[in-house]
Amino acid sequence: MDDRGGVTVFVAVCVIALIGITGVAVDGGSKMRATERADYIAGEAARAGGQAIDPADAISGKAIDVDPQAAAAAAQAYLRSAGATGTVSVSGDGRTLTVTVTGTYDTKFLSVVGIGSLPVTGHGKATLLHGVTAPDEGN
Repeated sequence: MDDRGGVTVFVAVCVIALIGITGVAVDGGSKMRATERADYIAGEAARAGGQAIDPADAISGKAIDVDPQAAAAAAQAYLRSAGATGTVSVSGDGRTLTVTVTGTYDTKFLSVVGIGSLPVTGHGKATLLHGVTAPDEGN
C-alpha cells in the first residue's frame, strides 16, 4: 500500500485545527476585554448618575438627595461622552440607577468561519441617596 501524501493530509488537518484554536483563544480573550471595558463604562456612568445630588442642600449641610431624573441624565451624558450606547433606568422607588452598555466586538480570526462580530454587554448599578441629613449642630 502506498502511504505517500498521508502525512501531508494529517498536517493540513492539524494546522487548520491549530488555527481554529488560536482564533477562539484570541477572539475569546479580546471579547472578554471588550466586556470588561463595557462593564467599566457602565459602572462609571452609574457613578456619574449617583453624584447628581442637589448642590444647594449638600453644601449647606441640610441633606444629600439625588434627583432620579438628573441622575439618569448624568448617566446618559457619560455614555455619550464615552462614545458608548446603552440604556439607563431608575427603579420604581427611585433608589437604584441601572446602566446597561451594549456593543459588539469585531472578530479577527473567527470571521474566516463566518463569525464577524460577537455581542458585548456591560452592567453598572448605583444606589441613589435620599433623605440623608446632617445632624443638628448646637442642640
